[in-house]
Amino acid sequence: MGLGISNWRLAKAVASLGQLGVVSGTAIDLILTRRLQAGDPGGHMRRALAAFPGRQMAKRVIDRYFVEGGKPEDAPFAAKPMVGDKQSAALEELMVVANFAEVYLAKEGHDGMVGINFLHKIQTPMLPSLLGAMLAGVSVVLIGAGIPLEIPEILDRLAAWEPAEFSLHVTGASEGHAMRFDPKSMFPGERPELVRPMFFPIVSSVTLATMLVKKSKGEVNGLVVEDPTAGGHNAPPRGALKLNEAGEPVYGPRDEVDPAAIQALGLPFWLAGSNGSPEKLQEALEAGANGVQVGSLFAFCEESGLRDDLKREAIETAKRGESEVFRDPSASPTGFPFQVLTAVGTLSEPEIYGKRRRMCDLGYLREAYEKEDGSVGWRCPAERPEDFVKKGGKEEETPGRKCLCNSLMANLGLGQVRGGEVEQPLLTCGKDLSGIGKLLGPEGLSYSAADVMAYLQSGVRETAQAL
Repeated sequence: MGLGISNWRLAKAVASLGQLGVVSGTAIDLILTRRLQAGDPGGHMRRALAAFPGRQMAKRVIDRYFVEGGKPEDAPFAAKPMVGDKQSAALEELMVVANFAEVYLAKEGHDGMVGINFLHKIQTPMLPSLLGAMLAGVSVVLIGAGIPLEIPEILDRLAAWEPAEFSLHVTGASEGHAMRFDPKSMFPGERPELVRPMFFPIVSSVTLATMLVKKSKGEVNGLVVEDPTAGGHNAPPRGALKLNEAGEPVYGPRDEVDPAAIQALGLPFWLAGSNGSPEKLQEALEAGANGVQVGSLFAFCEESGLRDDLKREAIETAKRGESEVFRDPSASPTGFPFQVLTAVGTLSEPEIYGKRRRMCDLGYLREAYEKEDGSVGWRCPAERPEDFVKKGGKEEETPGRKCLCNSLMANLGLGQVRGGEVEQPLLTCGKDLSGIGKLLGPEGLSYSAADVMAYLQSGVRETAQAL
């Protein structure tokens, strides 16, 4: 649901129905700049920025990126600075403003709860992004793809307008590295009051859940328990990596999470991964969960940020029972298994993947490494193998790597233009799309977030909160 699929429209629709609507905070700074360069259809971004408490900060973002009427279709999007360990004041401002705008729009016009989801793996934007979401009054912060042990204390410090520090993983580092951020630097004068949001880490094991609950310096308020059938990035299998005949990682009993053990931790929890049905929701409730997190059904609904043509193709194939979802062990630059929905005209086709020039110009999934002089460098196994190797990477880490940053932007209709060619998309979703056919029936061609909610809650005997 990252990179604009779970956008403000979708989160607003779900929150308006009394559930927790979640926006993705991944690369939201880049998404804002491209929406503005596309002319800001409907004026929504500028409306949100007009409500930002730092008017001059918001004005600088608009002045830099907004294009009246939108850029020509065959013209490339202007670049923004890449995220890294040393970030300019302008980039930090952009992160704060962008996260504010997405949450603000999702909260507009109702009293429901809105959350924001981040990948722990993408560390460098984290601190200013959290501040931006908190300035808009985000209710819940959800973080997966890592061990977010420091986040509860960071939320406490930001809510008090105190400087915060976030450890930066640097391969080969001889000493610790960290991102540091002083929220007062954004607002040197009068500062708005901030409310500390709840924190729900996304976990895939009882061990990780227990560590976060017992060792975090701040409060953990709930847990999202995700299994390997969920879309996007999955935690690798525990133990030695084995592949099945299709080339997918094999998960076993050690990767299963016992709901009773999670319940024993004493926090509310929600189950995630192939839970998009009323039967699965009821099973979750009976297992002690407060509800379920649902992604894939919402990814293809009318309010999601996915391109309409990609929605139509995914819905049609799902209704025919022909959807193929491949848990790719090598696609993601992170090294985490990544679930890919095979579709015509996307990077999942070998011919299209083979024609794409390998490069890294957005950099959200880059790996930080320590140079000989002790400074931090950045490399990506999806860039040209020779470039990756020059930076100390291993060539065997490069085969099959796909540029998720650019392809997931293409999913939104915001793909970069290079030499007259537009970046091709790459779809991700959970393993089970059977709910689409059940939801639509034989004649349906599209559905809304409200339709998803009605379907999920039909026949459920207990009240649930779906994330």
